[in-house]
Amino acid sequence: MLTGCYTYLSENDWKEKIFAFDSIARCCTLCPRECRIDRLNGEKGFCEAPSTMIISSIFAHHGEEPPVSGSKGSGTVFFSYCTLKCCFCQNYQISHEYEGVRYTEQELAEALLRLQNEGCHNINLVTATHFLPWVLKSLKIAAEKGLEIPIVYNCGGYERVEIIKLLDGVVDIYLPDMKYGTSQAAAQFSHAADYVECNRNAIREMFRQTGPLRINKEGLAKRGLCIRHLILPGNVQGSSSIVAFLKEHFDPEDITISLMAQYSPLYKAMETDSINRRITEDEYEVTKNEFSVAGFDGFFQEFEKMNENFIIDFKTRKSERLIEEE
Repeated sequence: MLTGCYTYLSENDWKEKIFAFDSIARCCTLCPRECRIDRLNGEKGFCEAPSTMIISSIFAHHGEEPPVSGSKGSGTVFFSYCTLKCCFCQNYQISHEYEGVRYTEQELAEALLRLQNEGCHNINLVTATHFLPWVLKSLKIAAEKGLEIPIVYNCGGYERVEIIKLLDGVVDIYLPDMKYGTSQAAAQFSHAADYVECNRNAIREMFRQTGPLRINKEGLAKRGLCIRHLILPGNVQGSSSIVAFLKEHFDPEDITISLMAQYSPLYKAMETDSINRRITEDEYEVTKNEFSVAGFDGFFQEFEKMNENFIIDFKTRKSERLIEEE
């Protein structure tokens, strides 16, 4: 079994991190929105998240990148609410409509231990930024009771460097999005004109902590960074900007890319002319070729296999594997 870096944290390390996150949440700057409201006492900012964790689904996920899902699945926790709320979000039922149930720190800790006991290769925290003070307490409780598998931090990439630094020693594998390469698109689709700057600074810090994605002899990710990029219709310029940034700041051999062709015009995307359609095969091939020519490798979805199986219905289909077994 792979062992997470958090198993080496001392009691004092845990206390310092938990204290820091609680302090940040009292005048909330957990994300770049910096609403500065008292999350611990129930005040609500842009994300509208309450002072108790709301979680939609907890299950062994078989639809992640192969080294993350492995053969027994990634122990995935889908947190409700979101700091971005993209108008095209495929998880809109939980990010915009807040589908989910309340969890205490103890309840989440027990769920994490259950995932480990089921054989999951890691704990995959999906969109957890706005609940980090409570998540850290849950991880501490679970670690004290024997949780030891690696932690995956699966996020939209809209992060503050100061928050990512606090996760040093807790997170083993960073799985962030690089959604946008231009501020115009970020402002239009996520009301986050500062996304590009925040995202790139966060990516640098994630890499500083964990380095390249490292995979063991069983084909499982044990530590490192894997960057996801969902190609948006009409957004070739943004994708090109991301390629240029990564090539300038990193050795392409050190960066693992997960290039996704699964975009579907969900939620409010149908009301937005520029993104109210799926991407074309040409758009996918142009972007794929740019990453390849620049020297980046990783996981590239097959365009012809894209279908609705990659979309989870969080109200009726929470825990099924997303891809059909061959």
